[in-house]
Formats: sequence, C-alpha cells, structure tokens
Amino acid sequence: MALETLLVLLMFCTFMVTLLIGFPVAWSLAGIGLLFAIIGHILVDTFNADLWFNWRGSMGVLDRRIWGVVANELMVALPMFIFMGIMLDKSGIAEKLMSSLVKLFGGLRGGYAITVVIVGVMLAASTGIIGASVVLLGMLSIGPMLKAKYDKSLAVGTACSVGTLGILVPPSIMLVLMADRLGTPAASVGRLFMGAVIPGLMLATMYILYIVIAARLKPDLAPAPVDREPVTLRTLLDVLLAVVPPLALIVLVLGSIFTGVATTTEASGIGALGATLLALLYGRLNLTNVKEALYQTSRTTAFIFGIFIGATIYAAVLRSLGGDDVIRDAILSLPFETTGIVLTILLLTFLLGFFLDWVEITLIVLPLVAPVVLSLGVDPVWFAILFAVCLQTSFLTPPVGFALFYIKGVCPPGIVTTDIYKGVAPYIVLQLIALMLIFWYEPLATWLPSEVYRR
Repeated sequence: MALETLLVLLMFCTFMVTLLIGFPVAWSLAGIGLLFAIIGHILVDTFNADLWFNWRGSMGVLDRRIWGVVANELMVALPMFIFMGIMLDKSGIAEKLMSSLVKLFGGLRGGYAITVVIVGVMLAASTGIIGASVVLLGMLSIGPMLKAKYDKSLAVGTACSVGTLGILVPPSIMLVLMADRLGTPAASVGRLFMGAVIPGLMLATMYILYIVIAARLKPDLAPAPVDREPVTLRTLLDVLLAVVPPLALIVLVLGSIFTGVATTTEASGIGALGATLLALLYGRLNLTNVKEALYQTSRTTAFIFGIFIGATIYAAVLRSLGGDDVIRDAILSLPFETTGIVLTILLLTFLLGFFLDWVEITLIVLPLVAPVVLSLGVDPVWFAILFAVCLQTSFLTPPVGFALFYIKGVCPPGIVTTDIYKGVAPYIVLQLIALMLIFWYEPLATWLPSEVYRR
C-alpha cells in the first residue's frame, strides 16, 4: 500500500474515532488536519519519505482559504435564511396553519395527519431548519392526534418525518452549502432550489397517499372523527388567511431567485425582512422574540462556520497528502459503469448518515466525490438532488438520526423509542422509493431548472 493511501485512510479512521467518542466535529477536523500536517512534514523532512507534501503550500495558505470561506457573499444567505425560519417560528404561523387546516381536513379519516404533512411542507419552504420544524410539528400535532385515537407510531412518525422536508424543500440551507461546495455555475443555488421543488412535492404527495391508504386498510391507525364539523365559508376564509401570508413570502423569496430579480443573498434578506414583518402582523414582534431569534441564528451560524473552518483545514492537508488522487483512483477502480459508481456513492452516503450529520457530509464528503462523478458526465443538479434526498433520509435512520432525538424530546410520556422507530420506518421506505424514482427518471430533478434557464 502506498504511503499516501495509508495516510489518507488513517485520516478518515482517526476522524471517525473522534466522532464516535463524542469529540466536537469542528475541533476534530481542525485538530486531525494539523496533526497529519505535522506527520507529513516529519516524514518528508526527517525521514525523506517518498511523499509529496509541502507544509508551506498547504498550511501557509490556510489564512487565505479561511478568509475566502468567511468573505464569500453567498454565505451571507445562511444566517439570513436561518433568521427567517426562526422568526417565522416565533410569529405563530404554524399554530394558525394547523388550527385552520384541521377544520378543513380534520373530518377525513387520517385528516389530522394529512394536515401535518401540508403544514410541514409550508414550514419546510419557510424555515429550512430541521430541528425547529420537527419540534414544532411534534408539539402541535402529537397530542391532538393521540387524543383523536390515532396510532402512536403513525402520529409520531408523521410529525418526525414531515419535519425533515425542511432540509430539501427550498429555500434550504443545505442546498446553499452544496452549491458552494460544488463550485460550478451548472449547480448554482437557483438551479438546486428549482431542482428540489418537484422531488420535495413528490415526497409530500407520497406521504399523503400513504396516510390515506394506511388509514383505509387499517381503520384503527386513524379513526374517523365522531363529531365532524361541517366545512363552511368561514372555515375556507380562515384557511385562506392562514395560508396566504407565508405562501406569499415563499413565492417572493423563491420567485425573486428563479426570475433573476435578486441573487440568493439578496433574496435571503427579503425573506428575513418578510418574516419579521409577519411577526409584526401577528403581534409576536417583541424584544424577547427578536433577542431569541438573533441568539439562535448566531449560534447556528457559528456552529456551521466552525465546521467550515475545520473542514477547510482538514481538506487542505488531505489534498496535500494526495487524498484527491487516492479517492479518484478508488472510485474509478470500481468494477461498474457510471450508474454503478453513482449508486455506490449514494449507498456510502446513506451509511455515513447513520453516524454523521448532514453538515459534515456536505462539507467533507461531497467536495471529494463530486469532481470525480462530474468528470464522468453526470448532471450536477441531478447528482446534488440525489445526494440531498439521501442525506434527508439519514435524519430518520438510527442510531444518530437527529430527527429522532428532536421528536423524542417533545413526545408525551407514553411514547417509547420503539414507537418512534416503527413510525418512521414506512417514511424511510417512501424516501428510498423517491430516491430510486429520481435516480431512474432524471427529469424529476433537472426538468424545471432546464426549462427556466432555457428562457
């Protein structure tokens, strides 16, 4: 085994070990990068090892690389979209959507779960923050569904799974990071946002169909309400008043990006301002909510940028040790055609999602595998959406499915971990089916971006 290959494997193994023992990700990345930079320097200067490694060429430019990450105008969109989501959470929009849509769909068998899906899609397109969406949906829906005699697993699984749509449905902070890491105009933020629209809506439709079919086949899962209230003109008006404000904000943000009126960064500013105005409209704009929104935005942004800086150090050393060549040779040596290579990468990404968060996978794994895949002629938007759906699935897979931890924190006492696992299992299958559909029918991800950019 070549020395470069050995060092690259050791870097990966060391990183996984530090994660498994619970060491912070950002410090793990930065520390391991510096450690192996020192090892490479010692091997070259002291032992004259047959290894191409230049300390000054890798570590001497770190200040410029880190500055390039922090000064990237696109990254301004991250705190703006995060603030938009948190402020919409504070505005009480979800409560208004839930209460009004329940009056419309609550009379149907499985109607409450269908309402959760619709509200979840609206939240996904408004916030893009998994933790906030899962917790909010869980708090708003699990109790009332259990009171309506819904099966525990269906109630918890629906709230948990629908909350993960926020990572896929635009505006998604994950897609912003993916566009930055891919670094090609063919996979710009606008194209990725457009590419995710159809898959996101398709997943939501599959969720609703599953709820309707499951409730029909097994009536005990979602009993029909005994005291069904008639749908009146007042009910429709309440739904309209609850849906129009957030929908208008979504159309304004995404429409300005899709039509080219505003850049992603500018549109994120529009979204942040719009969310603040909605909080004012609903009487929720006060000093406490603003302080909490700013604090949570700063904390989340600092977390992401800490991993950004650590990943920059890690990647710089990995490349200096020949990591790009090792990974490229390993991928191209697979006994498959392009289709098999893409499937292998998706499988590895799915397995990594059992242990790593989407931030680490996006910042570390994607930049390493994407150049090789794109060199094979793969459409970057299609590959990015496949990668995104795969990462979304990882939120629901134990043992480190973060959505499972979020929902557990707001579950009533009678719900145990087994109920959560049983509840999300059908939705994991649905997400894998959606992943296969996108894989076998590429236009699901590429048609909308190509149509819009063709004009």
